[in-house]
Amino acid sequence: MCGRFSITGDLDFYTEYFGVDEVLTDELDKSWNVAPTDPVYVISEREDSRQLTSMRWGLVPHWATDTKTIHINARSETVATTAAFRDSFARKRCLIPADGFYEWEPPDQGRTPHWVYRADGYPMVFAGIWASRIDPETETWHRTCSIITAYAQGTISRIHDRMPVALVPDVWDAWLDRDLRDPEVASTLLQPIDPDSVMEHAVSRKVNSVRNNEPALRDKLNDPETLF
Repeated sequence: MCGRFSITGDLDFYTEYFGVDEVLTDELDKSWNVAPTDPVYVISEREDSRQLTSMRWGLVPHWATDTKTIHINARSETVATTAAFRDSFARKRCLIPADGFYEWEPPDQGRTPHWVYRADGYPMVFAGIWASRIDPETETWHRTCSIITAYAQGTISRIHDRMPVALVPDVWDAWLDRDLRDPEVASTLLQPIDPDSVMEHAVSRKVNSVRNNEPALRDKLNDPETLF
């Protein structure tokens, strides 16, 4: 799964990196500890225009009667058929940039958190889906998103059994193409980056608290006494 990650790039960088045509969001604060319901950058397409927007992390389907139940992750094996996701998977796919993400060891191994990132320093680009829902009381639109996960590979499989799908640049255009509505074809695009290009190291459990948000959260844990 993916329950926490980091976003510290600025709008200018993401605009150039993703070939964005329109920026439809203000600059977000840098975050080294993005948590569910936080705003995140999202790249999507509308009428042949690639847009950079921000959405709340935790998808709420358009038909939901309330916002209490959110979906931060969607499993790649069932995203095309699950009621909460299938409409978004068919027409509202997106890219969600991140510096990397945090993952925790299983309870029987101590639940030590790890920072997972690309060895080359480039952002991870998560395969995402989004939804829009109108608030019946205020008649305002709310846009939310979810990160697609798959079975873990390589380094990450030693920490957890699942990982976010980080897409390679070659499939970005097809993934964002809203004319591509065949779920079987879209599913073939969910091929993660080479697991050998990913690195990880243990970090402090300070990341467990959403109140902690500083660059040091990603520092390598060398002394067990500093785990907390």
